[in-house]
Amino acid sequence: MEQVSYKILFKLLIDRNEKKTEFTAKVGISQNTLAKMRKGQFISMGMLVKICNYLDCTLDDIVDIL
Repeated sequence: MEQVSYKILFKLLIDRNEKKTEFTAKVGISQNTLAKMRKGQFISMGMLVKICNYLDCTLDDIVDIL
């Protein structure tokens, strides 16, 4: 089974000095989705697009497929 990692997203947030709680509120990420990200589980493509639009980046800037 494929796994994903959002570690590069979380590192990007640290580099931008943005707290996860502020980030999730601005993007509209639920606590359930954030929990999935922390566990390395898949989230919706729509949510990934929202994150990329907010951060002005591409998918490979925020997600690693393991």
